[in-house]
Amino acid sequence: MDRAALPGLPRLCVLWATLLALFPCGVHGNWMWLGIASFGVPEKLGCSNLPLSGRQKELCKRKPYLLPSIREGARLGIQECKSQFKHERWNCQVFSPAASASASDSAPAAAALPAASPGTATLFGYELSSGTKETAFIYAVMAAGLVHSVTRSCSAGNMTECSCDTNLQNGGSATEGWHWGGCSDDIQYGMWFSRKFLDVPTKNTTGKDGKLLAMNLHNNEAGRQAVAKLMSVDCRCHGVSGSCAVKTCWKTMSPFEKIGHFLKDKYENSVQVSDKMKRKMRRREKDQRKIAVRKDDLLYINKSPNYCVEDRKLGIPGTQGRECNRTSEGADGCNLLCCGRGYNTHVVRHVERCECKFIWCCYVRCRRCESMTDVHTCK
Repeated sequence: MDRAALPGLPRLCVLWATLLALFPCGVHGNWMWLGIASFGVPEKLGCSNLPLSGRQKELCKRKPYLLPSIREGARLGIQECKSQFKHERWNCQVFSPAASASASDSAPAAAALPAASPGTATLFGYELSSGTKETAFIYAVMAAGLVHSVTRSCSAGNMTECSCDTNLQNGGSATEGWHWGGCSDDIQYGMWFSRKFLDVPTKNTTGKDGKLLAMNLHNNEAGRQAVAKLMSVDCRCHGVSGSCAVKTCWKTMSPFEKIGHFLKDKYENSVQVSDKMKRKMRRREKDQRKIAVRKDDLLYINKSPNYCVEDRKLGIPGTQGRECNRTSEGADGCNLLCCGRGYNTHVVRHVERCECKFIWCCYVRCRRCESMTDVHTCK
């Protein structure tokens, strides 16, 4: 792309245009790239120029006011995935195919991301199409993020076709001294839009691709069910001198961090299913097939690869150089994170201002404090 031909285009738009040139818009899963787009950039580019499938573009054109919510939903899912796995061997690393192109253009946000391996057309690289437990979590948390952001926009009054949940504006319990009021989150609209935007029809899909698509659709729904299951009731008291004689209550979504913890627990207890096409998903182990697969279970087909060692073909960076906790017995401990290879220790000096005092008049005087910290990294 000739940058000289784009003299008035902001640098971030150049970066986004480069990304679009590298990745065909029709590749499934590309909507997730919106999660690392800078604020306002997708809106400026418009639905037609975004990395969406044809079906998603049509929906975007019909409802362009939802574009900020789509971007925020992708951002929520990506950030929560990285947060939940930051101490694991697989740390939900995201890739930037434009990293090398943007580095020469001094774009720090993209340069901070590792470059995608050749042929990779998704933000999460190999994991998005591997059919593993990691694939299951990605699809679930991204679908949940979209539900959460769209529902928040409805409750905030940012859209005309949805607002608060009108079904909960009347009723309650007079004997218990409470009634429905306030603005309950209209999660049904968020669920509907997430299904419409993300779920691909399963017609004309067979074999391995069909089974993987069915798995992804199930995990999308598991993410949405997590948001619905963790809805809570908040109340406010009314009465003389705060006596709480009457309470007004409304339903609200849980913070997304709580939803992330719930899905991480589902990931730890995910169910491996058979890779053979059947009308229903069924467990891989024959002696467990009588146990029904639940709506909120996370499902996977293939076992996860070894994330300990770098595999450039799959885009797996390995754990060499990762910082670990020498005293921890958990996933972030040097023993587990370094896969038994041992670790290096080096001392880092921190210099900061301390013991600051206000001097009349008018400045602040501080001491310069130094501290030494041991940092451990995997061999």
